[in-house]
Amino acid sequence: MSTEEKSLNFIEQIIEEDLKNGLSKDKLRFRFPPEPNGYLHLGHASAICLNFGLGIDYDAPVNLRFDDTNPSKEEQEFVDSIKKDVEWLGFSWDKECYASDYFQQLYDWAVELIKNDKAYVDSISAEEMAILKGTPTQKGTDSPYRNRSVEENLDLFERMKKGEFEKGAHVLRAKISMGATNMLMRDPIIYRIMHAHHHRTGNDWCIYPMYDWAHGESDYLEQVSHSFCTLEFLPHRELYDWFLNQIYDETKVRPKQREFARRNLSHTVVSKRKLAQLVEEKHVSGWDDPRMSTISGMRRRGITSTAIRNFAKTIGIAKRDNLIDVSLLDFCIREDLNKVAPRVMAVLNPVKLVITNYPEGQEEWLEAENNPEDEVMTYRQLPFSRELYIEREDFQEEAHKKFFRLTLGTEVRLKNAYFIKGESVVKDAEGNITEIHCTYDVDTKSGSGTEASQRKVKGTIHWVSVKHAVEAEVRLYDRLFTTENPDGNKDVDFKEFINPNSLEVITGYVEPSLQTAKELDHFQFQRLGYFCVDNDSSAEKLVFNKTVGLRDTWAKVSSR
Repeated sequence: MSTEEKSLNFIEQIIEEDLKNGLSKDKLRFRFPPEPNGYLHLGHASAICLNFGLGIDYDAPVNLRFDDTNPSKEEQEFVDSIKKDVEWLGFSWDKECYASDYFQQLYDWAVELIKNDKAYVDSISAEEMAILKGTPTQKGTDSPYRNRSVEENLDLFERMKKGEFEKGAHVLRAKISMGATNMLMRDPIIYRIMHAHHHRTGNDWCIYPMYDWAHGESDYLEQVSHSFCTLEFLPHRELYDWFLNQIYDETKVRPKQREFARRNLSHTVVSKRKLAQLVEEKHVSGWDDPRMSTISGMRRRGITSTAIRNFAKTIGIAKRDNLIDVSLLDFCIREDLNKVAPRVMAVLNPVKLVITNYPEGQEEWLEAENNPEDEVMTYRQLPFSRELYIEREDFQEEAHKKFFRLTLGTEVRLKNAYFIKGESVVKDAEGNITEIHCTYDVDTKSGSGTEASQRKVKGTIHWVSVKHAVEAEVRLYDRLFTTENPDGNKDVDFKEFINPNSLEVITGYVEPSLQTAKELDHFQFQRLGYFCVDNDSSAEKLVFNKTVGLRDTWAKVSSR
């Protein structure tokens, strides 16, 4: 990649500097290292785009590595979902790796640490350990077991491995310094006892490495050149390097950890722990609920992988945490769907419209364009008849001057069809309009080139033929949280800000061409927004999710 072709972000500058300082380009290797303890979210999507994007830019391999060191929270379901998400975003990995592949090597290295008097088995309780660790302004105190002999430590560690002790009885700690300024360097835990079934290694192990021990050593084993992670790992870098120092062979590539800022999204949470709470407490229907910030939820909502990649590219890489307005994501979604989504007719709040001078029993098929953005225009056939559904909001019996849709005595165009003129209404006993009666002008057929091109009307409305309409369940989604930053107030539970009106389920009517629509097919419901077919949909019951509106008009939640 030429530095003259584009301005480099600070991550790319780090790589370029390393190349200038002698790192061979063929030694570049990146990785995306998720923990398989939940579904990936939008923050992960940015990290995926970063690491795999670097692989593309530098023609370098990228590993997908699962840091599966905590069997109590990890499942094969999460592994499968992560692989699906990465592939759906448009990326492929060079090697599929697991920290569990290295459990024996990590154990062997830990034994070497003990032999070199750089690790010891500690037998104090977690509560005692926390007290002895001290504070950021007060040095810690050595554990009474810190000076156990090498022989005793080796014996205890092997017995921990064999499963002779209960959880919490012992841990293995690195012997660094209880007076270190960085609290993470105060004899951190390397191994803990866990009698838990691992999704890959089964019951082979009774002890499991801590993330800090496994992560950097896994990078080293895979010969990853650059380990990019988010800013909360900045204090961990010193420990990352200390662990590497114990095993590093100068003939091999030494991984370099560097940090970038999280890019949080407004009206959203991007914490696996908090997303798991939403699922477990049934505030949402599951990890793939379209209101969730998970990649699977966004996919189900109809957000495209192109939109997410464009969003990640637009927000870029930063050194400081930042809150990105969700409207920027919406813009990227609209920009992509505008290019790819066919235009179709749907009515979501229907009222019947009867064209009184249209022959009873007659129907005709009108030509409608699919997407004006297509390079080669294609068309479909729409059925038209005497009785139609239109949006209730598209008619006012007595309208103000700026209302440009249907009223009594005025004309509008029916999209792809004729001019109609409002004549009268039928109401029920409560005064609600149940039918609108109008007349049509047969000479104003859309595309006929006759009187339609001579006369002008101020409005065009969409419609669906009652006889041919297909009933559909439509799910209208709003922001999941009522405040811009639900994580912003640490004294208030983020769930207090859940929007009680984040989902509205209605019954609407769509044109018959949608009868054969498949899961995740995208459409623009004309004048209403972008929608996609939900995975609950079937031949017996069409279900659509609203992806995003045609413009950013959302304000009702934030103004409450």
